Amino acid sequence: MKLPTMNRFTTWIILALISCGAWLCGSMATAQQPAQTQANTTITARSDWADAVIYFVMIDRFADGDPTNDINVDKKAKGTFHGGDLKGLTQQLDDIAGLGVTALWITPVVKNIDGFVTGAGFPDWAYHGYWADDFYRLDPRFGTEDDLKALVDACHRKGIKVLLDVVYNHAGYNSHYLTDPKTKDWFRTEDKGTCGNDDVTSCVSGLPDFKTELPEVANFLMTAHLGLAKRTGVDGFRLDTAKHVTHDFWQEHRRRVRETLGNNFFLIGEVWGGDPQVLDPWFAGNELDAGFDFAFQGNVVSYLLGRGRTIAFDRYLKSREKIRPGYLISHFLSSHDVPGTLYLLNGDVPLFRLAAILQMTCTGIPMIYYGEEVARKGGDWPDNRTDMPWGNRHIDPGAGVQRDESLRADYQHLIAMRRAHPALSHGIHTGLITDGDCLVFLQRDASSKDAVVVAVNRGSTPVSISFTRPEEWGTDAAKDILGNVPITQESTMIHVTIQPKDAGIFSSRLTQCNSSNQRETE
Repeated sequence: MKLPTMNRFTTWIILALISCGAWLCGSMATAQQPAQTQANTTITARSDWADAVIYFVMIDRFADGDPTNDINVDKKAKGTFHGGDLKGLTQQLDDIAGLGVTALWITPVVKNIDGFVTGAGFPDWAYHGYWADDFYRLDPRFGTEDDLKALVDACHRKGIKVLLDVVYNHAGYNSHYLTDPKTKDWFRTEDKGTCGNDDVTSCVSGLPDFKTELPEVANFLMTAHLGLAKRTGVDGFRLDTAKHVTHDFWQEHRRRVRETLGNNFFLIGEVWGGDPQVLDPWFAGNELDAGFDFAFQGNVVSYLLGRGRTIAFDRYLKSREKIRPGYLISHFLSSHDVPGTLYLLNGDVPLFRLAAILQMTCTGIPMIYYGEEVARKGGDWPDNRTDMPWGNRHIDPGAGVQRDESLRADYQHLIAMRRAHPALSHGIHTGLITDGDCLVFLQRDASSKDAVVVAVNRGSTPVSISFTRPEEWGTDAAKDILGNVPITQESTMIHVTIQPKDAGIFSSRLTQCNSSNQRETE
């Protein structure tokens, strides 16, 4: 197997591994039940993706349910397979369902290359799933097609939709497609000197670049991915490296998706550096339903670390509304392609809790990266792909790794609040107090007459604030639905004090949790 050169390694690092993915009720203080007690907690999913909360799992790093498919597993090495598989994910699904999320995004499951590359300075295997060698087979290290179908069925029973990560742009290093007489001319490669300098013709991270502009190549890939989706019942695709494939391809892809999988099949694309403006060309052509907001993490981290003015952060939050009507953005704090937010916040869990509060009170689709809800730190690559922490539960590969159940309870509470208040998922943002260390903003949804006020204090001293009661509250008493911030109420004014590194979320009605085990009929 030919290995990447050091020049290719330089490219690899610069591109930040785009090829590998380029992405309760009651008081928080008392809601600290261990994860194993959450087995029956499921919240009914809404059919509208605008209200979704996504949980992203890297299959190999989550849970090992079938040790017989552990091939080349070395849990101590960073670049090796660690043994997680589809059966393990299905067995531990209650841990995810207990959060109240409505969608599960999983990394690619197709057969990947068998060997490793060394461009990163150590043996790096295709544990992430993005280095395909056969698009018409599942990788036995992840499981079988029946295992994928079983996961999808289990998710649907719990009201959770499934997003399957798929790659159209490239195959894996030294894939057999490069030597097969039927497919060897389908690629641009560095070895042949045929890689271009633009997004579409470049060989991302030195990977063999499919000539997706060729009808036979497009048909080969679409038939593989759409066929698997139809057989297993997944609800949507997360489209890897979307900007490295032509708009013509994505428009034909949309047409075939609707023809094969129906109008409700969801397409969310990874356009590196995406924001409402960057994503608009894919929305203008109706090629995607949604894309990822790459600006959210940096803005949140900068705000919480005091590196920018509060008013600038508030303006950024408002700018996220400038999206083409009918399309969505998904905002994340961490992913498999960027350093984790807890790591960027120097391990400060109270600050990270504020980051989670901001994520769950902003418009768009929040995406939770596996384990960050239990304080998996997630450093820079490859430490952002460590094993799911399972604490004292005997679940490999992360058995014995410490987890923060109190933070997980915070996530449960935040997700329940978000799902109970339409203003948080698709309301209009208005900044109320935007100077100093305490940001106060209003989220208002006219159709449901829902209004929520959010106050976040990033500073080291208490801040006393006052704001006008939203008209939607009428004469009902205001409540802190996040915790227990004391409130003084006058006829039209609300007065509160927010403690250091703390927050309040105010409404006139309490959050209601739904523990049913239903799935909406679409």
